[in-house]
Amino acid sequence: MSTSSLTQQHDTEPNINPFQLDDTDDSDSSSEAEAEAASERLEPRPPALQSVDSGLMSPQREDIPLGSTPPPPITSRVIFPQDRKKDTSPVQLQPIAPVTDEVPALFLPGLINPSLFLPIPNSDQLSILLNKYIAPESRPQRDLTGTWQHSDVPTLVMTNSWRALAKMSRDRIVDSSPDDIVLIFELWHLRLTSLTRLRLFNQAAAECNNLFAVLRNIQPDLVRIYVLDSLLPFELEVTYARTRYWAGDPYGYLDELYALLRKCKMCSKSATSATDIEMWKERAVRVGLIMASQLLEMKDHTAAAALLLPLCNPTSPDAPPPSIELLSAVARIYMDSGDIESAEQLIRRVENDPSCDNTTKEINRALLASARLDWKTAVENLRSAIQREPGNPLVANNLSVVLLSTGNLQEGIHYMETALRASPGTVGNVEPFLFNLATLYELRTASNFDKKCGLLLEIAEWAGDGLRTNCLKLPQV
Repeated sequence: MSTSSLTQQHDTEPNINPFQLDDTDDSDSSSEAEAEAASERLEPRPPALQSVDSGLMSPQREDIPLGSTPPPPITSRVIFPQDRKKDTSPVQLQPIAPVTDEVPALFLPGLINPSLFLPIPNSDQLSILLNKYIAPESRPQRDLTGTWQHSDVPTLVMTNSWRALAKMSRDRIVDSSPDDIVLIFELWHLRLTSLTRLRLFNQAAAECNNLFAVLRNIQPDLVRIYVLDSLLPFELEVTYARTRYWAGDPYGYLDELYALLRKCKMCSKSATSATDIEMWKERAVRVGLIMASQLLEMKDHTAAAALLLPLCNPTSPDAPPPSIELLSAVARIYMDSGDIESAEQLIRRVENDPSCDNTTKEINRALLASARLDWKTAVENLRSAIQREPGNPLVANNLSVVLLSTGNLQEGIHYMETALRASPGTVGNVEPFLFNLATLYELRTASNFDKKCGLLLEIAEWAGDGLRTNCLKLPQV
């Protein structure tokens, strides 16, 4: 898209700030529309798991074992402590206690029912490649059992042991007390996050739909509304919205995100404390960033830039200044769309920020020069950055791409291999980095098979669960 077309479209479109949380129009019709949208969101919808083969990031068919049947619908009834055992002792009058804001005691056994979960496969794509291309005596030992009893959660997260985290959260949910609702929701969020990192999108969507089916069947209605509005974590609502994306419905996913954005706006307006207002504003920004990422994946750069521009130019005097990461990200969106002038203005704002480091400035200059096909300037800036930080994977990746445009393949491979050896535990899980390195191996020589097998062997020692092996460009069959 040309610069003139973007500028003309920005001039003709009204200036709408999707992150503006203080509306001047508080009419009854707006409130009724928002209430109607919120009520429609709480209506159950059938899980669209049959169409997962189409759309973005299509999950694998083997995510859910064949022959597995969905769990039967579970109706969760609230059992109050006084209903568990009938007290037949004589009634003694007690003074009336004052009304407090304590959380009522809830007993929801449906949230810990084992039938809500599906079994996790004990194999992954990386093990398939190791069995095919690496000799048995040279294969590194990888634990696919998901044993978690001898590790803590921070260690499992740092080592990308998502299979163990998924099994741990499932076991702890089943063993939890039905009245510990907060802990159960936290474990559910950990379970769904682990399944997502394992690329088991079908299974994550199925279990998420099972969870929300239980929540919508809570009786009585007042308790269900209280659980959904006050106890359900916001992260689980975002995960439930993402089930539309996993089902291959990107526009439905945007609709769900917009409903969450409206909810953040309504809750921020109705909140009384400054802490709650700031919390809902932060959540609105996060949802807006997720929407912008989805729009970029759909190649709608204009809509993504228009969504993020209000964050770059806050109108409220109390609003914090935009971060250099946000300004740099929006500048790259403009570069992808061809609006070099707007990108240059944002990069100039980044360089004028005293908190910006030299490496970020040089990366932005190199990207801007690459957009103008000025490869010499791009190489000079990135070489200056790589000398300052030899093991920086971001600088090494960008420099190798620029060197590829100038024909220096061997030098680009050297920088990328140096970054990989410097921090294999981190870089070994960055799929775009591995894909670019495998591509450089293919372009350098016809005998690239041995180099890619060596890369597979090195990655297998450090990579955690859920790595998409297509980044190594080795066929599985």
